[in-house]
Amino acid sequence: MGNVVYGVTAVFQLLVFLITMYYLVLGFIGLGRKKDIKDYTPKKKFAMLVAAHNEEVVISGIVDSMAKLNYPKELYDVFVIADNCTDKTAEIARKHGANVFERFNKEKRGKGYALEWMFSNLFEMEEQYDAICIFDADNLVHEDFLKEINSKMSEGYKVVQGYIDSKNPNDSWITMSYSIAFWSQNRMFQLARRNVGFSNQLGGTGFAIDVSILKELGWGATCLTEDLEFTCKLVSNGEKVGWAHDAKIFDEKPLTLKQSWAQRKRWMQGFADVASRYFFKLTKKAIKEKKWYIFDCALYVMQPFVTLLLGISAVLTLVQSTLHTSGVFTITSMFSDVGWKVFIVCQFLITPLVLKLEKKVSNGFFVMMFLYSLNVFFVPLLSSLIPSVYSWIIVEVAYNVVFLVLTIVILGINNFKLFYRFLLYGLYTLSWIPITIQGIANKNKKEWSHTKHVRNVEICDL
Repeated sequence: MGNVVYGVTAVFQLLVFLITMYYLVLGFIGLGRKKDIKDYTPKKKFAMLVAAHNEEVVISGIVDSMAKLNYPKELYDVFVIADNCTDKTAEIARKHGANVFERFNKEKRGKGYALEWMFSNLFEMEEQYDAICIFDADNLVHEDFLKEINSKMSEGYKVVQGYIDSKNPNDSWITMSYSIAFWSQNRMFQLARRNVGFSNQLGGTGFAIDVSILKELGWGATCLTEDLEFTCKLVSNGEKVGWAHDAKIFDEKPLTLKQSWAQRKRWMQGFADVASRYFFKLTKKAIKEKKWYIFDCALYVMQPFVTLLLGISAVLTLVQSTLHTSGVFTITSMFSDVGWKVFIVCQFLITPLVLKLEKKVSNGFFVMMFLYSLNVFFVPLLSSLIPSVYSWIIVEVAYNVVFLVLTIVILGINNFKLFYRFLLYGLYTLSWIPITIQGIANKNKKEWSHTKHVRNVEICDL
């Protein structure tokens, strides 16, 4: 029985190890940044499109931030889609200077349908635009956003994704976890792919589409993750999404685990839906045309299933360690005890390093993270000195308490909050496993999860 478990474990571990190493190597490429040759000459005329459903609390913030863009005012207009609104979203948006289009359709609900409807309206206008930028109502737009997007589109990209930053990282441990995830993805996923010439992925907001490619291919993205669906459509038609690392927009993250769970479940439903329709199509095209960036996109849409593989591998590894069978290949057997611990330390420090490169944490915080990561060496050593069956738990708790105290004493209260929330980021990461299972099981359900906003944050507050 033990050998069977080890055999199955070895297969899963090897598969997960190869996928993990692929993303790890690609992610390391994102640690560096190629120097951009930018052309800030205003060339494109933009329609700034905000999709809103009952967003009276936040709609004024994004409209006002767009009025302050460092780009010629005659080269962009702001439009708000008040989609099935029952509040004052339309009234407030008009008051703050936006062009408002109200849509009422109870059957075709959701952002994808609203965008498709608005695109048709824009195409029929006397005033024509070179590109359309898409935003969510709870966003705020950095003053240089259009300047950076225009520069990237001048390089020849038909679709460009901007840098999705966080508007409220310090509100709760959930918002901080979201922020860490997005900051890491911006660097190790998006920038990395830009560095090697792959296609980037649309992130749902803060991106621009050339009107010509939109008319040529059509939108047609109406699932729960319309951004992913349209990305696959672009890549399957030979296009690449560009990445503008300095074109920042600030997105509001859910405050609670319940809100976060609902949103991420919707994402996984959308991923599973798009994967079922595009994975084999993209893989076949990648093999036929011998283009790795297409296969990279195909692999990305399989994210829910990769997450499950990681979960299964972890469970099998736990079973394996319980059986204590020896002499069978496992990934961990490739490393010595010290070598494996060094690997764990390096893996732990990747995220703090990314946050340091993105100027989200101080040098002192990174040093504290490095010292804390050495627990893989010190905790087993100190545990062996305590004659108790609970020695490991005692030492682990004491180790964490000491570092929390040192952080608040040396680095202050803000870094203390960041430190313990960073430790909770592990729980956020683990929660993806049950969320993914739910998402895959409900991939054919199309209900939309709307995040309720309780306050308005202005761009000057960031």
